[in-house]
Amino acid sequence: MPNTGGTSFNRQMKGKTAALLLSMAVLLLTGCEMSEWNSPYPASQRGANILYSSFSQRPNHLDPVRAYSSNEYSFIGQIYEPPLQYHYLKRPYQLIPLTAERMPQIRYLDAQGQQLPADAPAEAIAFSIYEIHIQPGIRYQPHPAFARDAEGRPRYFDLTGEELESIQELADFPHSGSRELVAADYVYQIKRLAHPRLSSPIQGLMSEYIVGLAEYAKTLSAAYEAGRKAKSGDFWLDLRTYPLEGAQVVDKYTYRIKIRGKYPQLKYWLAMPFFAPMPWEAERFYAQRGLQERNITLDWYPVGTGAYMLTVNNPNRQMVLERNPNFRVLRYPAEGEAGDAEKGLLADAGKPMPFIDKVIYSREKENIPYWNKFLQGYYDVSGISSDSFDQAIQFGAQGEVELTPLMKEKGIGLVTTVQTSTFYMGFNMLDPVVGGKSERARLLRRAISIAVNYEEYISIFANGRGVAAQGVIPPGIFGYVEGRAGINPYVYDWVNGRPQRKPVSVARQLLAEAGYPNGREAGSGRPLLIHLDVTGGGPEDKANFDWLRKQFRKIDLELVIRNTDYNRFQEKMRKGNAQLFMWGWNADYPDPENFLFLLNGANGKVRYGGENAANYDNPEFNRLFDRMKNMENSPERFAIIQQMVEIARRDAPWLWGFHPKQFILHHSWYHNVKPNLMAHNTLMYKRLDPKLREQKRHEWNKAVIWPIVVVLLVLVLSIIPGVIAYRRKEHQVAARRKAA
Repeated sequence: MPNTGGTSFNRQMKGKTAALLLSMAVLLLTGCEMSEWNSPYPASQRGANILYSSFSQRPNHLDPVRAYSSNEYSFIGQIYEPPLQYHYLKRPYQLIPLTAERMPQIRYLDAQGQQLPADAPAEAIAFSIYEIHIQPGIRYQPHPAFARDAEGRPRYFDLTGEELESIQELADFPHSGSRELVAADYVYQIKRLAHPRLSSPIQGLMSEYIVGLAEYAKTLSAAYEAGRKAKSGDFWLDLRTYPLEGAQVVDKYTYRIKIRGKYPQLKYWLAMPFFAPMPWEAERFYAQRGLQERNITLDWYPVGTGAYMLTVNNPNRQMVLERNPNFRVLRYPAEGEAGDAEKGLLADAGKPMPFIDKVIYSREKENIPYWNKFLQGYYDVSGISSDSFDQAIQFGAQGEVELTPLMKEKGIGLVTTVQTSTFYMGFNMLDPVVGGKSERARLLRRAISIAVNYEEYISIFANGRGVAAQGVIPPGIFGYVEGRAGINPYVYDWVNGRPQRKPVSVARQLLAEAGYPNGREAGSGRPLLIHLDVTGGGPEDKANFDWLRKQFRKIDLELVIRNTDYNRFQEKMRKGNAQLFMWGWNADYPDPENFLFLLNGANGKVRYGGENAANYDNPEFNRLFDRMKNMENSPERFAIIQQMVEIARRDAPWLWGFHPKQFILHHSWYHNVKPNLMAHNTLMYKRLDPKLREQKRHEWNKAVIWPIVVVLLVLVLSIIPGVIAYRRKEHQVAARRKAA
């Protein structure tokens, strides 16, 4: 009987293989049409009105009385609403009402409590009264702290152990509630500045101004300790029962803040989360020990009236903001500054905000994966790291910044702005060598200031993203002067329409006049060593330190880098043991006082624990500062500021460093992009075109499947001979058994 099993099997295998490959190809091609295989997001989010962003460092605090860093404000600025905000589009920065019906009404009183005219001199003003009237009808986001039972009692203020068993995160509470925002909530938050458990970073500053706040802190501290000792379980210090003279409720929608003297900068603080409202119910709810053990606290789950609320807080992976369903109608501004209309920034004028439904922040620890996802369209906006700078930015013939062809091809936009920040190297004015008021020390500091070429530093280490500083005040702040009149004449000359750093030969001459010819002490001939205290020690830091040593060697000085950990560095700064150091400052508010106070003698770090890290103390500068700080912006104030800037330039307590320049890239579907360095609630102004985003993602992320098909085909074809041989052998064995 002929054996035809092998031939039949070969035909079957070829047919099955062809069918298998055809099925695979169909599945692959179908999948390619349906979605991008490399998308980091689920298919359910396709086409949704979701903004995708990222964060690299987890926020430490989301409680507005404690938070004080940009990565924290990027979240809480969308959730909490102080009474004032900055106009999104107008420049110079302009304060406008947010929850307030109008700008605060301010009254001035003398020491006897008699009202003074609005133009009264600052020295005659003993107290300032800020009266703030908020809009009725504003409501908090849904939250379990507001939930009540059928009898109107709070549902979750006294949770039992059994009830807590099913609670691991805020979303586990089955009920939530809301209520109207009232003036008492703002007063409650001001009182929290003095709470002993919270250690607000602005308590010390505000105690100087808000009447009774320093004494209030002592009262609360005593009450808190007594309460903790008297109660072994949950303890909540109800601040409503402790009155504060400097913050009082007038009526349901009106409250007053009473401060000592005249302090115009208070209006800027009223636009910061420190002065956002806090409902007492939230503190009472979160005071339960069982919730704190589960990390369900105000630092983890904010409670606000803003456009968004935090619904997911997993700082090791993802944080999510979603539209607050109780948010009132706020409309996009109808006016801005010159050129905004041409840039499309007024296209949404009058439309209700927010425009975006949800924001998903994914944690990205490395720059390269983040950058690649941005180029693929999976992030909507991006900064530019040093690694990706050349891929994104090129410089024109005149040094102008341009996008590369790759970025232009993708329709990516670029916006830039000089930040209201300053990075500098400071001399410790208490040091016997580089410090002091002598002409010798002054000439030494000027020589070093010329030698350290910050234009070169910006080019090498910041990819050109910065402006060399001419003084303490950055661009965009009242008192900053552009052009020839604004240069530091001790370090720069005006050449061909721009500032040019003085030659190194001038620095050498100054050094010789200071008593250090060729970098050596004139008497002993010993080389002059300058010590720089720093923190950090990575590869990029080494390149930075090597560059700095090179700058000092240009004038024959030896720079000794003393690298310590951050705690040790802070201790050195507090005790005044550093000689030269690196420091920086970001503006809290757009006022020159917020920068000039960094050189005010009364803020010396060693003597007073202030932010004057250089310990600079010039009596004339201090006198002018006291005169200037409480003035409204005017020609007189401007003139005083210029005198102060000249004094500081002459004394050179800093190497003035540079003001960083912010570069922001955004895709064509991301609208209303305008840097606002003062505002914290900018998210509600942004708008997306999800349909265009989906189209571009599809174009940029088409799956290349033919290599997979080829590999599968080779794999299957390599297996077939073995399978055929095995089956043939099986048939032969079966035939022999049958014959036997």
